[in-house]
Amino acid sequence: MKTIYVDNNATTQVAPEVYRAMVPFLTEQYFNPSSMYAPAQKTANALAAARARIAQHFGGVRPDEIVFTSCATESNNMGIQGAAKASPNRRHVITTSVEHPAVLEVCKDLQRRGYEVTFLPVDRQGNLDLADFIRALRPDTLLVSIMHANNETGVIFPVEQLARIAKETDPNIVFHSDATQSVGKLPIDLAIDMQYIDMLSFSGHKLHAPKGVGGLFVRRGAPVRPFLIGGHQESGRRGGTENVASIVALAAAMDLAAERHAEDETRIRAMRDRLEAELAARIPAIEINGAGAARMPNTSNIACHYVEGEGMLYQLDAEGICASSGSACTSGSLEPSHVLTALGVPFTAVHGSIRFSFSRYNTEEEVDRIIEVFPRVVANLRNLSPYWDQAANAPRGDAGVMIQKTHSG
Repeated sequence: MKTIYVDNNATTQVAPEVYRAMVPFLTEQYFNPSSMYAPAQKTANALAAARARIAQHFGGVRPDEIVFTSCATESNNMGIQGAAKASPNRRHVITTSVEHPAVLEVCKDLQRRGYEVTFLPVDRQGNLDLADFIRALRPDTLLVSIMHANNETGVIFPVEQLARIAKETDPNIVFHSDATQSVGKLPIDLAIDMQYIDMLSFSGHKLHAPKGVGGLFVRRGAPVRPFLIGGHQESGRRGGTENVASIVALAAAMDLAAERHAEDETRIRAMRDRLEAELAARIPAIEINGAGAARMPNTSNIACHYVEGEGMLYQLDAEGICASSGSACTSGSLEPSHVLTALGVPFTAVHGSIRFSFSRYNTEEEVDRIIEVFPRVVANLRNLSPYWDQAANAPRGDAGVMIQKTHSG
């Protein structure tokens, strides 16, 4: 049975071109780029070239504004905690209720340490209210950290506008954005369009580079203290020998993404839209989370009422289909997704949402297979549900009352 992988927001396969680019730095050119001898200088030159290429993909920012890390989680920690260390007199942070745990938990940790944190709500489609954001800004606001695109729903936030408002309100507010899901999928110009963003996090394994490499854009002059203290690497901003092979791979992946962006986006969006239209026509009582908002072209989060996401994942897996019920970092939890809870997804569906996330390697035939299998999976599970009328293929008339009683007691 062929595996159909549609969980690309969790991780992506390494592109063949990217693998070929990194192999020499695992074999012949394995030297520490900080060493003084000639072979190591070649490795250092490759590291510098990769940094320059990545900076170019962000609108031509300065290469020394790119700091390499091990992953986006580290980048988020470095940005948020580094900003807090640099400005200890400011004690207020603004974020959203739908951030990835790599931001949300860091902000909660600051809260436990005495900071005030404003968690902005979202509406049913996952959109922020601009008025809420403006009201949240205060004279003591240290940092705003708002993601560019949500990992579960794909909803895109207008971080360019939010950063401009924050800076026009107070130039000393630091604006950070977790762009893990958007780098390599959306154009990001930090020199012009996003010129008010101070820091931006990204990760290689979301765009067909290997796991274990990420980055943080830190605009020159942004008040950020080092998070990992050690050697002189990364201009003293992040200690530890650089992962040269993976950094070269990250640059190659960003080159490939830029080269294929228009083609990939058009084809992937068409597959996602066809999947949603077909499933909506074939399965009653479903809804697309975030459908009324601007979304990433590759992400579909489908709420299926009266079924459990875990059961759907097991049955999809038995059919060779790899999908997700939410963030890979929280899928082991029995609690409903904090993102879907924040969206106000009804109790009848908050445990029954499935995320399909595509990449350039998915095919129309794979979409056909999902369209064939997924309605059958939902129907099988609903046949076991006391809230579903099998004969009418609809919720039982008293399902709402029964669920309310179950939920309340």
